[in-house]
Amino acid sequence: MNIILVPGLWLDAASWDDVAARLRAAGHDTHAVTLPGLGEPAEASSEVGIADWVDAVVAVIDRLGEPVVVVGHSGGGNVAWGAADQRPDLIARVILVDTIPPLPGGVIWEFPVVDGVVPFPGWDAFEETEIHDLSDAVRATVAQKALSVPARVPTDPIALSDPRRHRIPTTILMGTASADEMSGYLESQPAWAAELVAIDQLSIVEIASGHWPQFSIPRELADRIVSAIREH
Repeated sequence: MNIILVPGLWLDAASWDDVAARLRAAGHDTHAVTLPGLGEPAEASSEVGIADWVDAVVAVIDRLGEPVVVVGHSGGGNVAWGAADQRPDLIARVILVDTIPPLPGGVIWEFPVVDGVVPFPGWDAFEETEIHDLSDAVRATVAQKALSVPARVPTDPIALSDPRRHRIPTTILMGTASADEMSGYLESQPAWAAELVAIDQLSIVEIASGHWPQFSIPRELADRIVSAIREH
């Protein structure tokens, strides 16, 4: 199976290296992406929006020309879901890592803009539940490699229009919320979870990590991805 790996904010394709290696060992082909404008100054990235990130993933889907699995971490989940909306017939499964699908017009999050870009804000910007499993060494390495994000992307509303995205089997690998909490959202159906509730075939899997399992538990994350693919 071809697996497209979409990183979250500040991360490039290499952030998936440890996970991708295990996926390939399991017999899959991996296609990790570095999204447009990442690490570029404002003069080169000011026009880049979420649609450009979605288009970059759609281009990979079109190049492969056959059903694929799209994995999106954090803000990359918005990108993965946008691609699902554009190519519902070419996606066998969407796998979201510690995130849920955005609503139409939804955004990733707002972070400070500095010199016309969004730099990595530092670990103090995140809750302890998100980073508790990252060692000091891992935090230092990730922060050193983090790249700025185009200023528009985190708060750029995503366009979603094809209801066939809800028919794509979807797996959520959640570290910062328990399976019971996620099930509670499905039962109570809050407005912010409307896309989640609308998915026909949804699996929620609790994983033993914070928000960045590709760094803290890459082998387990890869194994969970493989297991999700086997559900199809």
